[in-house]
Amino acid sequence: MQQAEDFRQETRALHTLVASVPVSAFGEPTQFKGWTTVDVIRHLHFWNRMAHAQISDPDGLVGHLKAMATRGITMRTYEAEQFGHLGPEALVAEWVAFAETAADLFAAADPKARLKWAGPDMSARSSITARLMETWAHGQEVYDHAGMVRKNEDRIGNIVTLGVNTFGWTYATRRETPPGPMPHLVLSAPSGAIWTHGEPSEQERIEGLAEAFCQVVTQTRNIADTKLKVTGPVATDWMSKAQCFAGASNAPPAPGTRFTRKAAKA
Repeated sequence: MQQAEDFRQETRALHTLVASVPVSAFGEPTQFKGWTTVDVIRHLHFWNRMAHAQISDPDGLVGHLKAMATRGITMRTYEAEQFGHLGPEALVAEWVAFAETAADLFAAADPKARLKWAGPDMSARSSITARLMETWAHGQEVYDHAGMVRKNEDRIGNIVTLGVNTFGWTYATRRETPPGPMPHLVLSAPSGAIWTHGEPSEQERIEGLAEAFCQVVTQTRNIADTKLKVTGPVATDWMSKAQCFAGASNAPPAPGTRFTRKAAKA
């Protein structure tokens, strides 16, 4: 699956950044709910392992999910229990090595294979695409905290597609009905290609950089902090609450709270 290779490359890109961050900064809170870089890597590593278990050890996956539910603890607490014994450098090394293993496993998997998960079963393609999305989205707080602007590649097209496919989910998780059909998207890819989705419309339309759209649907930026051109009430409403990830409904960050910090002077 190409998505497995895209996940691999996104992980490597984030690893390159993380490897440049001083270990002393790993415990500093980022703009995302106070998570530290250690929290981010623990989270990505744990759920990469759970995705791998979807294929290699479904019973083990279910056991972890039941343990969290039965004990009533947060994901961050459980993740810390699993990997709290690892120092920052050891954690990063284990995370990036295992991501390669997970990518190899999914690359050889049937994209349509149905896999167990916390919610409904999902396809193998959907699972590894979700890992790519999470790596990219949680990577954003590390880039922002480090004062680095990410150089995106066209693999973010997977996240655009995920954002499109979860138009209805954004409303379902809020027990709302979409106020109309999905707006027309006209997005510029990192390569300069133009990606379009939805039925052509001048009344309901979202235009701009694909990166900005991905930031909005992953809730790493408020729509007000992007240069996306949003036309129409449906498009405006969607972009005010878009959510491409599973779980309970989440509000996007408040305007001005997620941004690339100015890098500290040497």
